[in-house]
Amino acid sequence: MHGEKRVTFVWNLLRFSYGAVLLLAGLDKLFGTDLIVYWPKYLSPFVAGLLPVSTGVFLGFMGVVEIAVAILLVTKFSRIAGYLSVAWLVLIAINLLMLDYIDIAVRDVLLAVGALALAELTVAVEYLRFQRQTQ
Repeated sequence: MHGEKRVTFVWNLLRFSYGAVLLLAGLDKLFGTDLIVYWPKYLSPFVAGLLPVSTGVFLGFMGVVEIAVAILLVTKFSRIAGYLSVAWLVLIAINLLMLDYIDIAVRDVLLAVGALALAELTVAVEYLRFQRQTQ
């Protein structure tokens, strides 16, 4: 496989896999089905105490945000969505550290690194497309 095609393949792999997971997790939170996991157990008491709304409403809002970012990932806004994912995942990792879920927090930091790679790969793919158009 040619270098440009490999970069585009990896970029699409990241975009669609992150997008699918965010969409599923977002829908699970939004509708409160807890099919993936019982989400409220991952909200620290500190964060819950700061909320002006119930845990269920907050998780529903989180679900809406995740669905929006998932949609952005598979559109021309992949770079922005990648950076939003980084911020979101780091905040989630901080919250998880407050609960002593260190293993899951470390995984979320690693996912944030992948989201950063996705955002930066978007720049590379856009550059490659620009180069192809100007030739």
